[in-house]
Order: sequence, then C-alpha cells, then structure tokens
Amino acid sequence: MSNCKWAEFHISDIFDIMPGKRLTKSDMTVGNRPFIGATDSNNGVTAWVDNTNESIDSHCLGVNYNGSVGETFYHPYECIFSDDVKRLHLRESSKENHYVMLFLKTAILQQKVKYAYGYKFNESRMQKQVILLPTTAKGNPDWQYMETFMRQKEQQILKPTIDRLCKQLIYNQIGGATQPPQPQVESI
Repeated sequence: MSNCKWAEFHISDIFDIMPGKRLTKSDMTVGNRPFIGATDSNNGVTAWVDNTNESIDSHCLGVNYNGSVGETFYHPYECIFSDDVKRLHLRESSKENHYVMLFLKTAILQQKVKYAYGYKFNESRMQKQVILLPTTAKGNPDWQYMETFMRQKEQQILKPTIDRLCKQLIYNQIGGATQPPQPQVESI
C-alpha cells in the first residue's frame, strides 16, 4: 500500500457542503436525537434533543467552522446540526462507507491548524481548502485504498481487545465463573 500516489483535491471537489441551523438552548426540547455543536469532544454531540429542522441529517461529516474550528466528526446516525457546523456529503455517494468517511475525516483534520476563532473555517474557505488523497492511475480519488487502509487500522486497534476478550471467554468456559488474575501494572 505504500506505493500509492497522492494528489491535492479541493474539499468542494469531494463533498457537497451544507449549513446547520441555529437552535438556541431555550428552544431545545430534551430527547433522543444527538445535537451536533461546535465542540472538540463526544463526536460533536453537545445535547440530546427532540427537535427537528432542515439540518436533520445522517451519513455525513460535521465540520466546525466556529468554536472548536476545524474539528471534524463522522455521523452515520440521524442527528441535528448547529449553525456552527457544516455538513459534508460525499459527492460520489456510492463510494461512501464507514471507512472512507473516517479516512476523509482525518484528511480534513490535517488542515485544522490553519484555522482558529479569528480565522473561521467558513464555507468559502472550506470549498477552497486543499486536502491530500490517494489517487488511482487516472488521477481520481482511490476509494478502495482509503477503505483498505482504514480497515487495517481498525484491525490493529481492535486486535489487542479481541485477543483479551477471547482469552477471557476461554478462561470462563474452562475455569468457571471466577475472574483470571489481572495483569499487574508496575509503578515507577
């Protein structure tokens, strides 16, 4: 996978960019739908609401242009977006999957250092912002490379947890209900 060629693409070449919609705290009704605001944590979720408006969306990236400027999160679930967050939908929707969207999220996050509270990542700047992506021989984004790369990263991250859970399952099947000894952490 290391022989891949990379090229510059404007975000607007890859995504359709749509706004969120203002929803004040006083207008929020507590519910089960994630409300995506301009935060840097919790995958952008700042509240749980029952509200609905034209920003209700799913299977998109939420990119903060205000607040925690440049933070980017993937939202495969239905949620509602603050006016401080832009919604990005892949133009080639047939190429969209969890892995491709996470790869693109990371590519956009690489640009975060350019933006701050005084230099917002507004729609105009977002459209012109260049990101580096792997390409096919024809110079198009290499969606398969992105997916394969992210699948490999996921496996690297999950492998230790899966191994530990398998050992726990085997131990419980053989040894009964008692827990195996936990590894000791050495103090410095």
